[in-house]
Amino acid sequence: MQESRLFKIVYYLLEKGQATAPELAEKFEVSVRTIYRDIDALSGAGIPVYTETGRGGGIYLMKDFVLDKAVLSAEEKQEILTALQSLHTTQNIHDSQTMQKLCALFRLGLQDWLEVDFSRWGNDGFDHEKFEGLKSAVLHNQAVKIHYADSYGQTRERIVHPYKLSYKANAWYLNAFCTDKQDWRFFKLNRILALEILNESFSPRPFPKPAATCGQEYPLVTLRFPREMAYRVYDEFDDTQIRRQADGGFLVSARMPNDAWLTGFLLSFGTQVDILSPASLQAAVAEQARQIYEKNRT
Repeated sequence: MQESRLFKIVYYLLEKGQATAPELAEKFEVSVRTIYRDIDALSGAGIPVYTETGRGGGIYLMKDFVLDKAVLSAEEKQEILTALQSLHTTQNIHDSQTMQKLCALFRLGLQDWLEVDFSRWGNDGFDHEKFEGLKSAVLHNQAVKIHYADSYGQTRERIVHPYKLSYKANAWYLNAFCTDKQDWRFFKLNRILALEILNESFSPRPFPKPAATCGQEYPLVTLRFPREMAYRVYDEFDDTQIRRQADGGFLVSARMPNDAWLTGFLLSFGTQVDILSPASLQAAVAEQARQIYEKNRT
């Protein structure tokens, strides 16, 4: 236990730069006296840790100190290489010397067992360029002009301040501040038809809390599917949301945003879905289907 705490103290000082003994005692749930004993033990082991007394004093590490690679276990080294390997499509990491240097440093071979490809089938170019461009804009706080297709198929031009790329429900999204709406928006990457990185930087603003912590609660949607739709049901829903029925069909209960996206999503199932609740969703899908019929009838 003491050895684990000693490493944690070193990691903490590397991250924070300095700390007081009472601060470390509270964090690691030990006495101040124990912390000073730990500091003595680290110093005796050759770790360049020292204390300064007086106002503004504390416990410090020498500025140029780095942890020796031997601190990492073989499993931890392999986990680092695997994590970097999984990101090679977004950072072109295999084309650089980063992986080779780390393999040599860790004295481990790289097992080519994992590939993460962000592009859609039949598209090897623009999806990668789009992801790479947005990643650069996020990291450098650059404004981006996008041409975006909304849920109704209308294409609009927007200027956004990108903050985060996130992956959810089998799709990539850009979380950004829309300068047109003056509000936060999620943009599905597949619907970004074109983008331009602008020569315009922005000052980061406080990032909003996740919707779940802001009190937003989606309505419970209950759906029934025939057994022929098993491939779609398991593609779109978590197993905990699915109940198999006696006839082989599926009953799905999930909290989902009751908006235009959900209406279009359910219409993609055609006649192979029964909307059991809420009633407002039944009416919205029926009305949209009626409009589609009227528009395309001959």
